Amino acid sequence: MRKAIVIIGIFITFLITYFLQANFFSWFTIAGIKPNLFIILGLFISLFLGVKIGIAYNLFLGLFLDMILGKNLGTYAIMLTVIAILGSYFDKNFSKDSRLTIMLMVMASTLIFEVGSYILSMMILNINVEVLYFIKILVIEIIYNAIITIIIYPGVQIVGYKIEDIFKGQKILTRYF
Repeated sequence: MRKAIVIIGIFITFLITYFLQANFFSWFTIAGIKPNLFIILGLFISLFLGVKIGIAYNLFLGLFLDMILGKNLGTYAIMLTVIAILGSYFDKNFSKDSRLTIMLMVMASTLIFEVGSYILSMMILNINVEVLYFIKILVIEIIYNAIITIIIYPGVQIVGYKIEDIFKGQKILTRYF
């Protein structure tokens, strides 16, 4: 029962994130560039809920975003799934207690997502490469995502650890032995 409530809460969080991404942050751009809140949400889901739920959630989220926003079907789905796998790697090897560590995780995830999306779009759509413009967008988006992460992480950390207890249980000793 508690897991169902958490999944419904995650779906509501997705809707709020979609609203913020589509409406609110269109007013607050830096040089015309919005943050990508879906990368942050997908990373946090895979960090706190585990790799299986993270992959399933990010795949669903990516397909939904591909149908609504994407120019080609599959780019968001593939890259958000990669972010989920990366999030499980981060969860095993790094601490979620430090804001600096989380900020670096979000920055690395944003870099991998955007470079991968750009390469996939380049291969599928045969677009010309404008490297300097892409690097400008990438740097601004990485910084923007990192700033948003610093602001929202204390709340995410509290809720995330409660959700992690529900889904993963108390397996602290098995991690080290």
